[in-house]
Amino acid sequence: MALSEQSIPEAILSVENITLSFGAVRAIRDVSFDIKKGEIRAIIGPNGAGKTSMLNVINGFYHPQQGQILFRGMVRKRMRPHEAAGGGIARTFQNVALFKGMSTLDNIMTGRNLKMNKWNVSLLAAMFYYGPTQKEEILHRQFVEKIISFLEIEAIRKTPVGRLPYGLQKRVELGRALAAEPDLLLLDEPMAGMNLEEKEDMCRFILDVNAEFGTTIALIEHDMGVVMDLSDRVVVLDHGEKIADGTPAEVKANQNVIDAYLGVAH
Repeated sequence: MALSEQSIPEAILSVENITLSFGAVRAIRDVSFDIKKGEIRAIIGPNGAGKTSMLNVINGFYHPQQGQILFRGMVRKRMRPHEAAGGGIARTFQNVALFKGMSTLDNIMTGRNLKMNKWNVSLLAAMFYYGPTQKEEILHRQFVEKIISFLEIEAIRKTPVGRLPYGLQKRVELGRALAAEPDLLLLDEPMAGMNLEEKEDMCRFILDVNAEFGTTIALIEHDMGVVMDLSDRVVVLDHGEKIADGTPAEVKANQNVIDAYLGVAH
């Protein structure tokens, strides 16, 4: 599914010479790469390579000591996670971060929070739920229902997510991220803890999100079969340093990657 060089447009996000330290521990060392608009970009590497730290830098949870992030060509300095979300960057997490007592529908609705009250509805209208307030609520709920249908989770729309199996919880978390209508979707190990059937379903949804919504995706994933099948390009980190960057085939054949991560040449 890889895009040809001619069809890959400009970078939606650029990571430039990022260095991130926690005291004496350097998690990321002078790393640069970009994410092209419309592509699926994988970030891989062994445990402790700095992958999740990099996602945390991209969405403003961590602020690097050196380097900068450019999003849509603009430098983002000291950006906070809610500012990243408001600017079009959504995120899922390695460990599911849902409201376990709330239903699937209500969890996904929380992803619309930054889209709500776009008409600057008066406090009085909001208190008594009429006019623009009611209209806005209906439109947001209709959008969420489309996501529920897209992810094929209609049967669990009213079920508290704490009662759902892990694979479905991951799908609900994806739905909540999609509810924000992101331009860039960051997925931190979306297949973690899933069985083969659940992985196949999640792969299909990721490809469909990219193809049908036009959403640019950056993902961390340990399953190399998934990475090679989904990704247009792959960047490889090891001990906080970038050791390779290219197409899945190029990365798979890179001796540095084989030595540090894959272990065996194929």
